[in-house]
Parts: sequence; structure tokens; C-alpha cells
Amino acid sequence: MRVLLTGATGYVGSYILRALLRTDHTPRCLVRGSAADLAVQDEALEVVPGDVADPASLNGAFAGCDAVIHLVGILEERPSHGVTFERIHVDGTRHVVSAAREAGVDRLVHMSANGARPEGGTAYQRTKWRAEQLVTDAGFDHWTILRPSLLFGRPDPGRPEFASQVLRDLVRPFPILPVFGDGTYQMQPVHVTTVADAFVQALTADAAHGRTYVAAGPDRLPYVEVLDRIARGAGLSPKPKVHVPMPLARLGVYTAGRVGLLPISPAQFEMLIEGNTGDEGPFFADFDLSPRPFTAENLAYLRSQ
Repeated sequence: MRVLLTGATGYVGSYILRALLRTDHTPRCLVRGSAADLAVQDEALEVVPGDVADPASLNGAFAGCDAVIHLVGILEERPSHGVTFERIHVDGTRHVVSAAREAGVDRLVHMSANGARPEGGTAYQRTKWRAEQLVTDAGFDHWTILRPSLLFGRPDPGRPEFASQVLRDLVRPFPILPVFGDGTYQMQPVHVTTVADAFVQALTADAAHGRTYVAAGPDRLPYVEVLDRIARGAGLSPKPKVHVPMPLARLGVYTAGRVGLLPISPAQFEMLIEGNTGDEGPFFADFDLSPRPFTAENLAYLRSQ
């Protein structure tokens, strides 16, 4: 199929682009910049200019496509630059859905986020939920929503990735690692190749139609264990930890973190301490996937980060 891919220049997008090419689909990448921004260069792919936040820029971009994979999202807002959760997650998805329907595209696979819900504690979670509703209500003949948990796997240059960022901002520079509260809140990391394969399979899998999946890995790990495994993956010994009382941690994040003086925003803080887990059973039951656990062996790419 010819598949319109948004977010192709991002971390997940680069892996989905490779998976599309590997399975003989023709990707058409919607990019704000140029083809040079893509981590993957292949004569089989197409590149069209466009910005999901600008509906006029999407005119004609979806013509002749059989399906859409919509990935565009942000983790942090920059209101002074017009980059907000509302504009990117909600308005951007509305524009993509509208352009796809106008072009006669009847298949869409959408990337949401684990924890998306109407009463979510952060605007990130609430806008991800509202974007999901736009997809489910659009009348596509075939649609699927995937909600990845924490993604890990070797990033292409210039593309942020969870384990690499934790290594760079916390594990390497600090001799003693600060941990919010008791550090027992659980994570369920999933390898980026597993998620990329699921996105491509969801384009044609009958079982995936009308389904929303938690795309999470096979193991639930407390945050302190996640830190230790990242250290081991990078060839380091696990470091001692100091537990910061939650009221003090929240005060620091909502002051220094809000203005960028800490490597974590208030929204990221709230989602971290909430935990990031879910029922991965249907995800692995409905797709042909090979889980890659969050182990030092599978994190060995961190040695070069």
C-alpha cells in the first residue's frame, strides 16, 4: 500500500519507515522540512511538504494513499512558539483525519500514549485522549490506536530516546542518583522495533480493526530497577540513590522544572510517579511480535551514547 506517514523524522517514525520499506509498502512522508531530515534515505519512499498544524499545507498530500499512520506528538509545550498539546495533539489530529477522509483514505493507525484518558492528571494525557476520539469517530473502514509505554532502543542521531536521556541527564553525571519518593512506581518499557512492527501489521490485520492497544513490554519494573538496568547497559555499576521526599520533589519540579532548570517538566514528573504499565496481553496476542525485554544486553547500545 501507499502509506502516508506523519512524524517520519522522529524517533519512532524512523523505525516505522524502515518497517514499511522492509514489508514492501510505499511510504509517503509528510515533513515540515526536507527529505534530508529523514534518518532513512531510500529511492522507494516519497516525501511531501506539510505541517499537521496547518491544514492548508495538507492539500493534495494524501491523494492516492491507501492508509495513514499518524505519529506526530510532543512531550513538552513551547507556547511562545505556538507549540502546545492542544494544537499538536488535538488540532493536528483533526487536520490529518479530515485530510485523509477528503482524499478517500479508509485506513488509519494512530499513535496515542499509555495513560491517555479524559480525566488524566496532565494536559498531555487529556489531549492524547481527545485525539483518540477524533480517530474513532471519523468513520474509517479500518482504524487502530496504539498506546506505547516507555520506548527504548538505539536512537538515530538527534532523536531523543528515554534510556539515552536518562543516562545522559542522570546516571552518568551524578555519583548519587536522586529518586522521587520511594522509586517503586512501575515502568513497562517496550522496544521500539516491537512497536514499529505492530504499527505496520495494524494496517492490514483484521483483528486490529476498532481496537486500542497498550503497547508495553513483557516486564514490570520499579523505577529504581530501571535506573540500575540503564547503568548496566551502559557498562556502569548501579549507583547509590538518595530518596527525595515527594512534597519537596514536587516543589522543585514545579518551580525550577517549569522554567527548564531541571531535565524534567511538571507533566513528565506527574506521569513518571504515576507509573506506566498496562495489559500487554492483547498487543502480543493480535500481532506477530518478538518481545525484547529491558535488559542490559538489549540496552548495550547505551555504551556508545
